[in-house]
Amino acid sequence: MAKPSVLFVCVHNAGRSQMAAGLAAHRAGGKVNVLSAGTAPDKKVSDVMLASLAEIGIDRSDQVPSLVTPQVLDQADVIVALKPGLAINPPAGVTYQTWPLPDPTDWDIDGIRPLRDRIDGLAQELIDRLINDIEAPDRIVAERVGARP
Repeated sequence: MAKPSVLFVCVHNAGRSQMAAGLAAHRAGGKVNVLSAGTAPDKKVSDVMLASLAEIGIDRSDQVPSLVTPQVLDQADVIVALKPGLAINPPAGVTYQTWPLPDPTDWDIDGIRPLRDRIDGLAQELIDRLINDIEAPDRIVAERVGARP
């Protein structure tokens, strides 16, 4: 089975989606392709979000917010919207989820830590499931056809 890809999308691709992508990539250890994009990207990634990730050893300082496009959507097996109601048209066959999280714009480092930890838990669950799917493809096929493994 090919390496799965997950795309994290928010509005500005400067906070939540960058944080989720950094945490998921860290958790995936190269076993999952991780992307992020925004519906209206900012010019730069949030300094507070970068500092929050740096506190736990994750460096995302090389990231630049990018626009979610049909080409980016086509790369994903799983799309995670980090805000309800985003204008995303996921391709057929893609798993789509929403993690309704608050907008951390203007939050300080103390305020963003609990959000980082919440996103980390959600990212860990998602990555574990995707890696498990890679390692047990027969179980996934059985679930898709409604059979018992």
